Amino acid sequence: MNDSHDPRDVAAVPAQPAELVREYGPFDGDVGGVSFDGRRVWAAIGPRMLAFDPASGETERLLEHAADAGTAFDGTHLYQLAEARIDKIDPATGAVVHSIPAPGQGRDSGMAWADGSLWVGEYRERRIHQVDPQSGRILRSLDSNRFVTGVTWVDHQLWHGVWEGEESELRRIDPDDGTVLERLSLPEGIFVSGLECDGADLFYCGGGGSRKVRALRRPARGGS
Repeated sequence: MNDSHDPRDVAAVPAQPAELVREYGPFDGDVGGVSFDGRRVWAAIGPRMLAFDPASGETERLLEHAADAGTAFDGTHLYQLAEARIDKIDPATGAVVHSIPAPGQGRDSGMAWADGSLWVGEYRERRIHQVDPQSGRILRSLDSNRFVTGVTWVDHQLWHGVWEGEESELRRIDPDDGTVLERLSLPEGIFVSGLECDGADLFYCGGGGSRKVRALRRPARGGS
């Protein structure tokens, strides 16, 4: 199913400024995907994945695994976009335990886990796909009017990053039809690649070529 919406509706939702709380890095590579395992932040930096302590900023783990874009965590395993596939990874050993085709066939961006599904951004197609993690089958697709980067779920809310031209922002959307419900504008010069929430009041945002991860304050809970 392809639930598109009128992109002109976006202008009707005023953007609030996002509050930058902290920066981590620079790391040894461009930052793509970002995830959070309840204790550590994981970042995809090209040829490897790293995990750092968000309190100290110190790197605690390195996994030698292709990490081109989005990263997700289901409570037990990591999922990593690597070229045209999604690998399910044991974080203790780094072993790949399962793989599925990526919906964008290598043109994918962000990724999140929620309620038994993977949610995968397809960058230039301006789209988010809900994907069966066992088969790779696309269950639904939501359209955006900007390039889609990071994707995250928190408190039953679907958020994603957009990045196009010299502008980047975070958006909360309706997971049924893609309608934009809330917008956060980022400080000038800050762009979002990966996106994850810590389950409380922070978004962790990959910074692409800046080689940094940034923590942004999440707005007070509200909306549907």
